[in-house]
Amino acid sequence: MNLAEQTLLIKREATRLGFDFVGISKAERLNDDADRLEKWLKEGKHGKMGYMENYFEKRVDPTKLVEGAKSVISLLYNYATDYKQNEEAPKISRYAYGKDYHFVIKDKLKELYAFIQTKIGDVNGRYFTDSAPVLDKAWAARSGLGWIGKHSLLINKNKGSYFFIAELIIDLPLLYDNPIKDYCGTCTKCIDACPTDAILPNKVVDASRCISYLTIELKDSLIPSEFKGKMRNWAFGCDICQEVCPWNRFSIQNLEDDFQPKQELLDMGAEEWLDLEKSEFNQLFRKSAVKRTKFEGLMRNLKFLKNEDD
Repeated sequence: MNLAEQTLLIKREATRLGFDFVGISKAERLNDDADRLEKWLKEGKHGKMGYMENYFEKRVDPTKLVEGAKSVISLLYNYATDYKQNEEAPKISRYAYGKDYHFVIKDKLKELYAFIQTKIGDVNGRYFTDSAPVLDKAWAARSGLGWIGKHSLLINKNKGSYFFIAELIIDLPLLYDNPIKDYCGTCTKCIDACPTDAILPNKVVDASRCISYLTIELKDSLIPSEFKGKMRNWAFGCDICQEVCPWNRFSIQNLEDDFQPKQELLDMGAEEWLDLEKSEFNQLFRKSAVKRTKFEGLMRNLKFLKNEDD
């Protein structure tokens, strides 16, 4: 097979596995992104996520992760949903409604990698979904799957931004896709809607002020008091900047069985959340991304929200 045939074969298999969009980029150092990341880190915009400072060169250069890397295959997997929680309940981000995406997408990546080795031959590589020092949004944008919005998330022109991003870095040269233009224009809806002023100009997000960071990544025993009255009832993650984005009018309900929420979760009221026992938490969120914050972290978040109302 020639490059075009190999490229088409891989894209077709990725689509068969359920990925919504596939793009391919040449594996090389992301010099501009490296400069932006270095500045962001120096300014402390990563808050207490110390791990963001680790493996800098691996983050910006895929050849440091995979010896002889030639291609970065970027893939998008839809998690948009029409399901809604009880209106009075503390809110969790849509991406955490069902089974943890790491489990679901890793299995599909494993299948895709095995397919490539079977159909094409001796191909070496690694696959990731938010589990390694990889600038996934930068690679997805570079391969034409969308553009980076002002909220720093990838926006796809056809289906919005409710996507998980995954990548497969391999030592096989393929036909490469091209970036597309930025279609945000003069819109500032995400910036205006952020209650904690985390979204700054020039597509920069101060993670230390982001509700997702405060409810998941921040491991302190207390959420800083300056955010009292600004959390908008978010107990795990935050979807505000995506909810107001005009491009998400094109998002559609995901078809992944593992991402569908339990009715029990959707029905829970405010008091049921506050009365949640650890054993109930473990059962309700077994294999869920919500377990990232652990029971103690979720309780911290819920108490902070309750104090906002008192």
